[in-house]
Amino acid sequence: MGSADGPTADETDGDARKARDTAVSERRFRFLVAGYAVSSYGTFLNMVALNLFVYETTGRALAMGLFMAVRLASGFVAGLVVGGLLARFSAKSIMLWANVAQGAVMLVLVLAPDGMLTGALMAVSVVIGACGTLFMVALRSSIPEMVGEDRRAWANSLSITGRSLAMVAGFASAGVVVSLVGYTAAFLVDMATFVACAVTVALLPIVGGKGAGGSAPEGSESSEGSVGSGAGKDASAAKSGRRWRPVAFLALAAAPGMGLMVALRGVDAFGSSSHNAALPIYSTSLDASNPAVFVSAFWCVWALGNIGAQQVIQRYAQRTGRSVGALGFGYGTVVMSAAFIAAFAGFPLAVTAVIALIAGAADGLTEVAYTSHLQTLPATLRGHAFGLSATFENLGFGVGMILVAAALDRFSPLAVVGWSHGAAIVVAVVFLLRVAGVRRAERTGLRKEEAVEGRPDRGDRDGAEVSRG
Repeated sequence: MGSADGPTADETDGDARKARDTAVSERRFRFLVAGYAVSSYGTFLNMVALNLFVYETTGRALAMGLFMAVRLASGFVAGLVVGGLLARFSAKSIMLWANVAQGAVMLVLVLAPDGMLTGALMAVSVVIGACGTLFMVALRSSIPEMVGEDRRAWANSLSITGRSLAMVAGFASAGVVVSLVGYTAAFLVDMATFVACAVTVALLPIVGGKGAGGSAPEGSESSEGSVGSGAGKDASAAKSGRRWRPVAFLALAAAPGMGLMVALRGVDAFGSSSHNAALPIYSTSLDASNPAVFVSAFWCVWALGNIGAQQVIQRYAQRTGRSVGALGFGYGTVVMSAAFIAAFAGFPLAVTAVIALIAGAADGLTEVAYTSHLQTLPATLRGHAFGLSATFENLGFGVGMILVAAALDRFSPLAVVGWSHGAAIVVAVVFLLRVAGVRRAERTGLRKEEAVEGRPDRGDRDGAEVSRG
């Protein structure tokens, strides 16, 4: 019999085994993030190289816009079906074949004869857009199973750091790669990154998908509007969901404020389209002879802020065992949107650099908070929620690109970005008020329960339990 003054041998062995399992799962996840970062580099590389190639091949800016529209529409459709796919297939198989398909279609583009280039480019647009969404949703929805509920904030932050580094490297090297070795070599490099990620996924024992883990995560009922008991009850109903729509919207209805949170994400994507479209125009007004300098510098500083925020979040999660939560997402969205508006206000370059740093840090905060919060859903609902979220994001960004492009012909970049991100700020304030209301109601409910527990007719005295023999 173990001593009451210390842990038993079994408890010590159990703790050691848990620590070893945690270390193994984290090491495997780091390898997965490395593969994901490599493929993300390919994604950002081809985002530049393919757009340039489309414009050079067709000689029309409209074709470049159509290419981007098809890519976004494919991601939109993939978001609708990925929840159903995760209910039928493992996350590992979806992530693996998403990379295989992207690598294969890049090879098709390289080998396509001149007469079939247009068709090959459309195929690339469809596959890259759809498979990028499939991989992202499969990865994010499976993180709680991969590393455990208490480490999901750390895992989200690590994956976002890898993607941010890949974005900087992809954007920075795209022009150099294309100018030095040409489009064909750039596409082959892109294909190799997807193959590398596919090999990484194939070698790792990745869990998730197939509707795994139907119970609500421990501690998911929080004061910030996380998943309550209703989500756990609805999870079993979601298992038999044959159509994406009822299950996806059931996922958003499972927790207070979850639907509004996803809607805010869509409005935020609409705002993102404005600064992405306005940056080249604003940069040209600053230096018409070399407009790419400001754009590149802005995104590099933004990425530094994003990566810095991830380091802080990882340390916070490791020290406290908590994620930043829904409030972090709301406040982060307000700060990020305000920073992007200020970036076009004509401040000196040093001040604009600080603003870009703040925008990147706030963007990193919102990304981790949003992803971690959706991961509090049961696994049977999680894939559908992430899929619907991806649909909202693609819709917001796609519609935004159309409206913003039209608005920039008549209004200044500051005005267009101000309206777009201003809408995100308004919705974020509504979301924060909603979260505050939920927290206030839960605190009131707890006080009422404590008052009832202290009633004499309940056999209690001053809230203390009375022994009943």
